[in-house]
Amino acid sequence: MRVAALPEPKRFELMDEPGPEIGPDDVRVRVAACGVCASELDIWRGAAGHATFPWYPGHEVSGMIESVGHEVTDLAVGDPVAVWVTTRGYGELVAVKAEYCVAADGLALDTALGEPLGCAVNAVELAAPALGDDVVVIGAGFMGLLIAQLVLLREPRQLIVADLRDDALERAAALGATATVNVRDVPLPEAIRERTDGRGADVTIEATGTQAALDQLGDVTRMSGTVAIAGYHQGEPRSIPLAHWNWMAFRIANAHFREPATIMHGMRTGMRLLRAGRVSLADLVTHRFSLDDIDAAFRAAVEKPPGFVKATVIP
Repeated sequence: MRVAALPEPKRFELMDEPGPEIGPDDVRVRVAACGVCASELDIWRGAAGHATFPWYPGHEVSGMIESVGHEVTDLAVGDPVAVWVTTRGYGELVAVKAEYCVAADGLALDTALGEPLGCAVNAVELAAPALGDDVVVIGAGFMGLLIAQLVLLREPRQLIVADLRDDALERAAALGATATVNVRDVPLPEAIRERTDGRGADVTIEATGTQAALDQLGDVTRMSGTVAIAGYHQGEPRSIPLAHWNWMAFRIANAHFREPATIMHGMRTGMRLLRAGRVSLADLVTHRFSLDDIDAAFRAAVEKPPGFVKATVIP
């Protein structure tokens, strides 16, 4: 089988390896697609992060079960699944515990990316927007748009999405955002005060991974409201105006999760919603690349050409 490895920053190599062996409670999955996650981009660019080279990235996998261990009773050969793995997702086959697979029946596998959808589910559940709340999402990239769809299922009074790109804001509006704000044109605090009668948002979710978005969180959220950090913040240290946040009595939600049980809860919930048609990734996976073109996939995820939302690699 072929699998992509990063021996050094900004250069993948395709390695030939034996297919992965499986244990009694494992399954082997033939990969249909693996999404390029923003959490992988810093390391691809050469930031130290949590990885060492050679690095075998890829964790947003969907595919078809090719074989099962003898203790596996709830999955069968040929089942379509979304999969959580921590490495080697950019390959033709992955081996994984059966419990880390979620059914993807009836779905197009190139958009059945359960892991990032699960992250968005867990972020929204932690931020906990309530019925009738005013909610702001800062960032209309892939995660921001997933979060926006999930927030709308909670029936907020309004959902306001902010970004720098008009095409991203058009997507947010098409998904049902009450209002959009291009922060190049209008100061975000001013726009939010105007739409909330000077009160501020009940819940603000940051989904960019940038310092600029963190700087805005406390300025658009009401006293005793919730500020949720869903963006992936690595590389250079970030700062927050903690004295102001203390004074405003914000509830601070760090919407990142590392426990497998929490990750799988989000995936199972997200995939139920996806199979039911309550959320969709169909218009969010905008760029597809072969395994031979994985370098181009990562460049696209960094450079974000016009119309870009999400890149996937199709082995």
